[in-house]
Amino acid sequence: MTIKCEYCKIADGYGDLIHETDYWMIFLAPSQRYLGTCVVVLKRNCRDLSGLEKREWIDFGLTVERLENSVAKSFNPSLYNWSCFKNSVFRYENPNPEIHWHFIPRYKDEVEFEGLKFDDPDFGYIPKPIERIIPKEVMEKIKLEIKKNL
Repeated sequence: MTIKCEYCKIADGYGDLIHETDYWMIFLAPSQRYLGTCVVVLKRNCRDLSGLEKREWIDFGLTVERLENSVAKSFNPSLYNWSCFKNSVFRYENPNPEIHWHFIPRYKDEVEFEGLKFDDPDFGYIPKPIERIIPKEVMEKIKLEIKKNL
């Protein structure tokens, strides 16, 4: 059995689609432990970063700039973490990893959005994968806020 990447469009995506470029899709991650967390997914199947084409790298650079600027305007984080993990698909036989980036805004100070408080007790350290599910109406407002500033 081949496991499809949990983030790809074929598997109905990961979270709510915010924006698309020619080569990338930006999804609002379902866990918002860190306000504004997104997943940026390559639109085509590509196993390794070395397989990215120049135009995809260029478009990714522009996507990074736009997303960071948008989230800065929206929520004013202290810094951004970017990571490209493919570990989970290797838990299964016949893995099929695909390129996706985790975009995690980090906050030195607590922030409030739509009446919810977001703190970052492990600021300055590797983000902890603790799931925080936010009400759908707040998720929609987070998505619209990011989208408005892209």
